[in-house]
Amino acid sequence: VSAADPELAVRQNLPKMPRGRTIVVGAGKAAARMAAAFDAEWAGDLKGVVVTPYGHAAPCGRIEVLEAGHPVPDLAGIDASRRMFAAVANLTSDDLVVALISGGASALLPAPADGLVLEDEIRLNQALLRSGAPIAAMNVVRKHCSRIKGGRLGDATWPARLHTMVVSDVPGDDVSLVGSGPTIPDRTSRSEALAIVNQYGIDVPERVLAHLQTTASHRLSKFNRPGRDHTVQVIASATQSLEVASKAATMQGITAWTLSDTIEGEARDIGSMHAAIAREIAIRNSPFQKPVVLLSGGETSVSLRGSSGRGGRNCEFMLSLALRIDGVDSIHALAGDTDGIDGTERNAGAYANGHTADAMRAAGVDPHQMLTQHNSWQAFSSIGALFFCGPTGTNVNDFRSILIT
Repeated sequence: VSAADPELAVRQNLPKMPRGRTIVVGAGKAAARMAAAFDAEWAGDLKGVVVTPYGHAAPCGRIEVLEAGHPVPDLAGIDASRRMFAAVANLTSDDLVVALISGGASALLPAPADGLVLEDEIRLNQALLRSGAPIAAMNVVRKHCSRIKGGRLGDATWPARLHTMVVSDVPGDDVSLVGSGPTIPDRTSRSEALAIVNQYGIDVPERVLAHLQTTASHRLSKFNRPGRDHTVQVIASATQSLEVASKAATMQGITAWTLSDTIEGEARDIGSMHAAIAREIAIRNSPFQKPVVLLSGGETSVSLRGSSGRGGRNCEFMLSLALRIDGVDSIHALAGDTDGIDGTERNAGAYANGHTADAMRAAGVDPHQMLTQHNSWQAFSSIGALFFCGPTGTNVNDFRSILIT
């Protein structure tokens, strides 16, 4: 998490000073800390506005910090979107707009497309979160139902110079997908968004479906203009954080292997896969020799079908893993969301080892049933194995660490 500190990353990536004004806009879980760092380091005239989830705000001097709903959009987010457009209105080619974008911006900047209303965005967001679709697919759909996502905010900054700083929570660091890319040109079409809706069986509102079916070949990007001065930097990502975690393990005499920083898929399936590798090492000392720590990042998903309880994707990953390392003494694991919040709960994730499933049974909890009901939070809460750290002010996907001794 320290390696993904947005304050340090911003200080190291300041743009060139403009002849005219400097305006900051931004959205996401790391927006407040990014804005605070920019305000502290920027010597010139400065004003701006950023939006972050409730409880994530921080003092930012000359930059106003708004709070809005996440993961469900609300009226405060509508106002934040309006304020963003107002902040970048009537600029000149001498001015500079700095966009500070991080994960969470999609929900924080609702701006329904023509013919849609806030309730449509709320219901769409809820349907996407329940669908199990990967974040990249969800954000394609979100872009085509918005007046601010998919580069629309970037359009509004013309003819000013635009500099976008990104703290990436998207596997592969595709900047057009982080926060649904409010300042990044989009190359997808409504027909592609509609295909995603059909592929994952997403139950979108009727008005949203009608919108996606209209002018299906329409593409969002409008600001690939001649001479457009736009620079984009990924200033923090899962790759950087995993590299630091690997070095930390090595310094303690433990070999570290990073499986991947772009793992996606159903949380319970990914948990089973990680457990299979860990068991192979624990029992056969292969393919890696003990002691070893397996690291991975990315963003898993949870498809809610039927009953659903409490628990985010990291808890579901850990419950699946706990069941499949049941009885293996030498495996210890942690999974957590680097923003400090796993789904809609207050915990970041959970701990597990080879005795976790038995401990749950002793507490009167059936771990298999809890997994089926997507009730991993209750399962880990029953044995005091939830991991709490509070909002971290950054967001570079999930972090998973499995130690085999």
